[in-house]
Amino acid sequence: MAPADPRPDPGVLHGLGVGGRAVAGRVACMADRPAEPEHGARPDGPPEREAGRAAGALEAVAAELRRRAALARDQLGQPEAADVLEAQALMAQDPELAERIDALTGVGLTAERAIFDAFGEYRAALAGAGGYLAERVGDLDDIAARAIAVASGVPMPGVPDRADPFILVARDLAPADTALLDLDKVLALVTEEGGPTSHTAILARARGIPAVVGVAGARTLADGTPVLVDAAAGTVTPNPTEEALTELAERAQRAVHSQTATGPCRTADGVPIALLANIGGPSDVDKAVKAGAEGVGLFRTEFLYLGSATPPTFETQVEAYKAVLDGFPGKRVVARTLDAGADKPLPFLPLGHEPNPALGVRGLRAFRGEHQHLLDTQLRALAAAAEQSEAQLWVMAPMVADASDAKWFADRARAHGLTRVGVMIEVPAAALGAHAVLDAVDFASLGTNDLAQYTLAADRMLGALGALQDPWHPAVLKLIELTGIAGKATGKPVGVCGEAAADPKLAPVLVGLGVTSLSMAPAAIPEVRAALAEHTLARCQELAAEALSR
Repeated sequence: MAPADPRPDPGVLHGLGVGGRAVAGRVACMADRPAEPEHGARPDGPPEREAGRAAGALEAVAAELRRRAALARDQLGQPEAADVLEAQALMAQDPELAERIDALTGVGLTAERAIFDAFGEYRAALAGAGGYLAERVGDLDDIAARAIAVASGVPMPGVPDRADPFILVARDLAPADTALLDLDKVLALVTEEGGPTSHTAILARARGIPAVVGVAGARTLADGTPVLVDAAAGTVTPNPTEEALTELAERAQRAVHSQTATGPCRTADGVPIALLANIGGPSDVDKAVKAGAEGVGLFRTEFLYLGSATPPTFETQVEAYKAVLDGFPGKRVVARTLDAGADKPLPFLPLGHEPNPALGVRGLRAFRGEHQHLLDTQLRALAAAAEQSEAQLWVMAPMVADASDAKWFADRARAHGLTRVGVMIEVPAAALGAHAVLDAVDFASLGTNDLAQYTLAADRMLGALGALQDPWHPAVLKLIELTGIAGKATGKPVGVCGEAAADPKLAPVLVGLGVTSLSMAPAAIPEVRAALAEHTLARCQELAAEALSR
């Protein structure tokens, strides 16, 4: 998110931008969810009837979510969205939730009220857990609203059906809505709630839809209001001026040019900057290749582990890793070892309760002890997959705090035959000690999401602190600069694989700070390529100096 203008226009709404594009259009507001069911209402029939109505409503919701998941996966090529929808369907059919609803209807509540109260109890538990689990509260709210609507005999809440393209404005968007958006109709998303890691932001980024989330007052925009949504600036401007619309047209023309640019990325004076893709598994390979990715800068290997009661076997891992590597013959593929623990619990990785998951046992920390065998199996599988592929496998560990962590991981990885070993720089201590860290490994990759979180003491999952999730903050940029300086001094490459890499305005600044590669959602690659081609390295360094001095 770029720094805000010190004298903002009072008519402009501000939030967190997702993507780098700007679009103009007319507002279409999403209908509110059903009202809270009456608390004192009593059913006309016996408790068994109400329990049956509630169960039928939840089954209908689960079936609809599974239908949408299949459509997202098989026809729209949206595996990330499909995974989210399937997880929601499982929530809707949670046996403990069903038992609680049965108990509530048994004491005389209507089906609608029993659903509301049962989900409310689960909601409170997740919100109290904090971190990743708290971010799932919106998923529960969506399932409850859909089930209450079905039980009440009204349509499930959803995206308005309009003949002309529109800017969709909502309190928040559920995964079920975002996953199947008609991109011929929906020009941009504006939500009152949500943060940089909410499902709205994640799925909008994956689908290349410009969005501004966490916009206070968004729902004061009336249906039909003309607005200009600028994702790069994180602004929503009602009734934009002709001058603003002319500037938008010029940006759109540059965007068209960016989509036709191909080949390796270079600055205006010919300095190569590798543009890589962030992917979550084999299903993302085609999108990355079609976008012109020069390799993979972040392969999130946890897709094999999350949602499973047992760890994947060695053979399963080799097959999955090879499927990704085979998509990039001769190119770099950077695999991040399992980033689990704390706010991403796994049944086979018991780490105990933690009062502050963001600062807990996660990433590499989870495997420096009795669970080291899980890391060793993964490293062996990665090495075996690399032996059978023509890709250049690089492996890095998350949540590395210092040179001691870096050396321990490098020794483990090299013992299994891996030759390009690196670390994530997402803890400020690792950035401050980047020279010593890089002495122990072959490369580093900056995770700007967590780096901003820890630098500014702002939980990245907490929407209320979304404004502090700012990679433009001079303190965050200073840590990036220190890592870039260390990379140059040691002759080791330094990349960025956080969301900052996808910002076409920030990309030249990062290059000016010493970053040699940028990894992002595939949809962002063309625009970042075009942005870097407009600047010489010297100009990038000037822009970096200006950003640091703010």
